[in-house]
Amino acid sequence: MSTVSAIQFAPRTSHTVIGNVGNTPLIRLSKIAADYPGIEVYAKAEYFNPGGSVKDRPALNIILEGERSGKLTHDKILIDATSGNTGIAYAMVCAARDYKVKLCLPTNASIERKRILKAYGAELVLTPADEGSDGAIRKVREIYAADPDRYFYADQYNNDANWRAHFETTGREIIEQTEGRITHFVTLLGTSGTFTGNARRLRNELPHVECISAQPSTGFHGIEGTKHMPSSIVPGIYDPKLADRNIWIDTEDCHRMVKRLAREEGLLVGISSGGNAVAALSVAKELKAQGREGVIVTIFCDSADKYLSEHFWDED
Repeated sequence: MSTVSAIQFAPRTSHTVIGNVGNTPLIRLSKIAADYPGIEVYAKAEYFNPGGSVKDRPALNIILEGERSGKLTHDKILIDATSGNTGIAYAMVCAARDYKVKLCLPTNASIERKRILKAYGAELVLTPADEGSDGAIRKVREIYAADPDRYFYADQYNNDANWRAHFETTGREIIEQTEGRITHFVTLLGTSGTFTGNARRLRNELPHVECISAQPSTGFHGIEGTKHMPSSIVPGIYDPKLADRNIWIDTEDCHRMVKRLAREEGLLVGISSGGNAVAALSVAKELKAQGREGVIVTIFCDSADKYLSEHFWDED
């Protein structure tokens, strides 16, 4: 395993924006898991981060590592591909630390995400919707290759500072918040940083924990920020050997779950969060069938405020 740099996120008493990244709540999903007695299902509510998503953690660490290495200086523009949330996190941190940022993202990224990015002052390069995040990756590589001295290429898909942020912070918090009782960890894959960092932390400290990845069931899906690995450019930080197994998730199930979470739990979360809840309940269903108890933890990546323009909200 690569050497892990020691980073710590301050308790939520800091008076700076970036000082409030991390230390998010762990919320029990008691109503949607009511059919699974003896099984506890929890979600790490990452939308409590100041940029509104789980991506605040890796974006901040990538920028701090860039500064420490000397690769990121104020005469360079931070550039990367994003489906939205990492871009928002970059833009927030760069605004606070006086860097310029240029982001390639698919045209079909939600209008809310695009407006948030523009509000932070980010320059946007929109790529074809049908190419998804892979099209954004190809475009950012093209721009960087044409003028590498002008940019700091953050490269979230291949930068170890991505998963290390979760190894050092998210994973530690989950262990502390469950008092070491966690038995299963499950989350959808995008860059794979969230899964990789948490799984490696859990493997180190609680090797009995089952680490389960989840992916969209097809390459053409509506779960923003996630990847169907068999049909995508596979991130360099992704290690398929880390997952004990994988669960395939349908977009429509995510949409239905998002509505359930809002109406039953009072939690207004994003589409990938709905997918993570679907995956967590799938694990709970298996445990019930086996007559086993468990403590399942997943990630609520962001809130629904970036997706309210989506048409599925209008469907019964």
